[in-house]
Amino acid sequence: MKKLRLIILATAVLGLTVSCASHQEKRAKYIFLFIGDGMSVSHVSMTESYMSYQKGKLGGERLTFSTFPYFGMASTYSADRLIPCSASAGTAIACGVKTNNMWIGVDADGNDAKSICYDLQEQGYKIGIISTAPVNHATPSAFYGSSTSRYSYREFIEKIPDTGFEFFAGAGFRAYYGADGNAEGADEYLERNGYEVCFGEEEYLSRPDSCSHIVLCQKDQKDRESYDYIVDGTIPEGNYSLTEMLERGMDFLGSEEPFFIMCEGGKIDWAAHANKTLPTIKLIQEFDQAVAAALKFYEAHPDETLIVVTSDHDTGGASMGLGKEWLDDRLDWKVLDSAWVACGNSNNLSDEENRRLNDAAFIGWTTMQHTGNDVPVYAIGKGAEKFAGKMDNTEIKGKILGE
Repeated sequence: MKKLRLIILATAVLGLTVSCASHQEKRAKYIFLFIGDGMSVSHVSMTESYMSYQKGKLGGERLTFSTFPYFGMASTYSADRLIPCSASAGTAIACGVKTNNMWIGVDADGNDAKSICYDLQEQGYKIGIISTAPVNHATPSAFYGSSTSRYSYREFIEKIPDTGFEFFAGAGFRAYYGADGNAEGADEYLERNGYEVCFGEEEYLSRPDSCSHIVLCQKDQKDRESYDYIVDGTIPEGNYSLTEMLERGMDFLGSEEPFFIMCEGGKIDWAAHANKTLPTIKLIQEFDQAVAAALKFYEAHPDETLIVVTSDHDTGGASMGLGKEWLDDRLDWKVLDSAWVACGNSNNLSDEENRRLNDAAFIGWTTMQHTGNDVPVYAIGKGAEKFAGKMDNTEIKGKILGE
């Protein structure tokens, strides 16, 4: 009987080992997860329509990620609301569980949920978390933190050293000196706990050779949490584009060991909340440039790389076409294009002027908040076929892990 029990135990252990090895064989060595915060199918269509207009065509232009061979749609509802927030939706993607709106990295009962980053770290992957929003904003925090309040900004800063993740990059930090403004500076705290904090390219290039863990911030992040909406394609001097942050991340992590990079276009959501059409488009184009950089890496490692592009939720409920009568199908990009070029920056337009321009261009927005619409999922590379068709956002984690 004792011998039989030992045989059963050995068989179970062997089965578990084979199962784990099977998942590892199915999983890509290099994984890129792109999240366009607030980006909807409508926003993608608007961007491609605008790109076509710029070339004198009605259509036909494509964003890099919309050329990927596999496409799906993901539902986004949270545990307590049909319409999610970035915290609950980010948690669903990162941890594979539904949680309540405003909660991060926990399930609907408040128990800690395990991020895909920790799963992969245990399997020997290096980890990078990148965003155009602050490093401790809702979406990036969902991949490493846990709290029943998305506003636990200082808690998320202090969580970073505990993660052991190699690379963080973003616009800077919320609650830099704590909620009351009297805490130790975020950079001082992180450097005291093993992370090099670099403000801009000069500091990044002069980092110590021994640097193994880093937080890369925009050069001006102490004074401003992030740069303004991109309208003319330029980035304020000394700051990084999303593509540049991703390239620094790939450089820092290297390709000798497996890595997972979450890369968020966080400002798409901010522009869409304001119903600012052209800034939303420009930010999606910037986001797509980062995807193109990852695609170049994929082309060098096609059998070992997975790229997934998705969104946490739809913001704004946008549409092309605002006709009031039957067959009133006008759309006029020139109205918006001329106005934005003239003003030079979206912040120079009042909300009233912005609404007037949207109406004149026949661009519709149904809300200045989130919607419950499904969001797109695009994929290419090893395991990409799993992302075709309809899914829930909680399934994304398991599909990436090869489960």
